[in-house]
Amino acid sequence: MIKTMHLTHQYGNFKAVNDLNLDVFSGELFGFLGPNGAGKSTTMKILAGLLQPTSGSALVAGYDIHKDTINAKKAVGFMPDELALYEKLTGNEFLRFIGGLYGLSDTEIKNRCKPLLDMLGLEEKKDQLIQGYSHGMRQKIGLACALLHDPKVLLLDEPLSGLDPRAARLVKDVLRAFCQQGGTVMLSTHTLEIAERMCDRIGIINHGELIAVGRMDELRAGNHGDSGSSLEDIFLQLTGGEEAVEIANSLASL
Repeated sequence: MIKTMHLTHQYGNFKAVNDLNLDVFSGELFGFLGPNGAGKSTTMKILAGLLQPTSGSALVAGYDIHKDTINAKKAVGFMPDELALYEKLTGNEFLRFIGGLYGLSDTEIKNRCKPLLDMLGLEEKKDQLIQGYSHGMRQKIGLACALLHDPKVLLLDEPLSGLDPRAARLVKDVLRAFCQQGGTVMLSTHTLEIAERMCDRIGIINHGELIAVGRMDELRAGNHGDSGSSLEDIFLQLTGGEEAVEIANSLASL
């Protein structure tokens, strides 16, 4: 459902994404992990059609993101890490606005808004201005916007950031249901415990390069065959984070 081929993006002389080759399959909940500045957000913005790659190409739902841009964007629901919401609109008005951008009819928007608002627990707040929404409500209205046009692929950059346990569980259940219905989710998160429990496969990117990809058992097999390794253990070993942990432990012992 997502395929990148030698995907590269440079900011000046800096390669944010470097020769990325990745496949994400239909019905899969795929975790895309990496340290800050590793290239996660840049990759997602390219897949969403918001950035042009310096070289290489990518397919989303079978559509080339630059040769068949309109159809590729129709197939994608994108939720960035920093949501741009019109705070003087109500939640319902904002969804209607987003639906119009996707070319949905008034009837289609009405028929799709209510189930989404109900599912995400926003029905009672739909007529309140977004400026009064909590962080969790803003995250959920962002997810509703990504789902509104019935996409085949969800690209979610830190969708669980700042959510309380109840809201996080709700979002996880919504994403799993989306995948069970044949959709594909690619999400980034810094909460490794959540990624380990909820994702079918995981890809780890560092300095713009994909350094590991697979199911947890496959990642463990590549981690010196240690069957007891957590995703955090593997992540820190692959990205060089073990040194920071050792320094923190040394400071704690002073």
